[in-house]
Amino acid sequence: MVFLESEMSWNVLISPSQLDRKGLLLRKAIIVRLLEDVTNRRASKEHGYYVAVNQLKAISEGKVRELTGDVLFPVTFTCITQKPMKGEIMVGYVDRILKHGVFLKSGPVESIFMAEKSMSDYKYIGGENPVFMNEQSKLEKDTAVRFKVLGFRWMEADRQFQLLATIAGDFLGPL
Repeated sequence: MVFLESEMSWNVLISPSQLDRKGLLLRKAIIVRLLEDVTNRRASKEHGYYVAVNQLKAISEGKVRELTGDVLFPVTFTCITQKPMKGEIMVGYVDRILKHGVFLKSGPVESIFMAEKSMSDYKYIGGENPVFMNEQSKLEKDTAVRFKVLGFRWMEADRQFQLLATIAGDFLGPL
């Protein structure tokens, strides 16, 4: 997947117990909370998967929430993200094999489907450990596969992308 560096602005909520007059502990609390927030959000439609916070650029003046006493700090930072692109060549691992196709995983993407129709000369062989086979190779659980992204969609409820893949093409297939 393509790595991007994006500048973002988020609000970080700090509880009163983490506030400090000297400011040094406050900055640390903001950074820790920002890292937790990035990890919990996992991904967004416009940026892709959040990989790492690169640089904290600015912390604006905090606003106290009246009922809780928490302080909301607007922050600006840069973040390394990873977003799938149509036509991109990727490597993944076979996760599940079904009669109609194969599910792959690649990095943070956990839902990549490769339909039987997109595996031109592979045939499904069922059983306790199902596989797809052709004359030269087979696709079984944990097989590394080089594939091409046909398309993708963002699933807001799961906060992840679903990809549609193929191994039809030169230099694609099991590694």
